[in-house]
Amino acid sequence: MKALVVYESMFGNTETIARAVADGLAETCEVTLADVASAPSAEGMDLLVAGAPTHAFGLSRPSSREQAKQTGAVRAGATAAGLREYLAAAPPLTGLAAATFDTRVDKPITGSAARTAHRRLRRLGCRMLVPPAGFRVAGTAGPMLAGEADRARRWAAGLAAPLESEHRTGRR
Repeated sequence: MKALVVYESMFGNTETIARAVADGLAETCEVTLADVASAPSAEGMDLLVAGAPTHAFGLSRPSSREQAKQTGAVRAGATAAGLREYLAAAPPLTGLAAATFDTRVDKPITGSAARTAHRRLRRLGCRMLVPPAGFRVAGTAGPMLAGEADRARRWAAGLAAPLESEHRTGRR
């Protein structure tokens, strides 16, 4: 089975979680890990996992990425197109298994980049395997809260199990 983990990261926290997700999937899948800026294709994949930081209660926009840059986003190309634009340009993904995650500040908030991405992937025709997942950071620039990368690894391993069964039996 082949899995694509595509992520957007401003301060490196979402990349940390994406790497943990890729590690969790690697137990049962051949995994491609890609920054959204490289616009990776999901063609030929059995699973797409998409992750982004929560900005202004949802997926980042050019203005929120620029604001992150002004507050010290350290990743090269961090203000280039994000997951919002990647999904807007995606072709139909009918039947592709998918899941979403986000990183967010450890405070009560009502928005979620993962929920927004989940809805967009469903509209593209994806079979959403699980509800959106959120992973916590201590502040806007991080660091990740203790144990979140391990939790992401376990979450991803759980995604692969039903897919492996489907793949073996040829049933969806």
